[in-house]
Amino acid sequence: MDDQRVWAFEESLWTATPEHYQESIDENYLLVVPTHPHVLSGQDAIEAVKNTPRWTNVAFSEQKVSRPQDGLIVVAYKVDAGRNGAAPYTAFCSSVYRRIEHDNWKVVQHQQTPQLTSGS
Repeated sequence: MDDQRVWAFEESLWTATPEHYQESIDENYLLVVPTHPHVLSGQDAIEAVKNTPRWTNVAFSEQKVSRPQDGLIVVAYKVDAGRNGAAPYTAFCSSVYRRIEHDNWKVVQHQQTPQLTSGS
């Protein structure tokens, strides 16, 4: 997966439907977020996302992509996200994808650390 497709895929995880999210994550998925219960896996992560309003706009910066071995992609970035009626959200994130088969990638890990201060 080239970098442009990586970032389009990552953005879709923020903005697309809960069904797309469920189709995009691995059954052994791990999720770490700044809200309770903080650490989720598999079906618990899917359920949490189903009950969360989707972001209507996201902007990535400080983007990094690593390919430590064939079939494995790690991304790290800063996100500024917004949605109607919600305060803007800024976080530092990482995701890990693994290739299931040719051109079929699943997310196995995602983590978000909110920006703590405006200068951080």
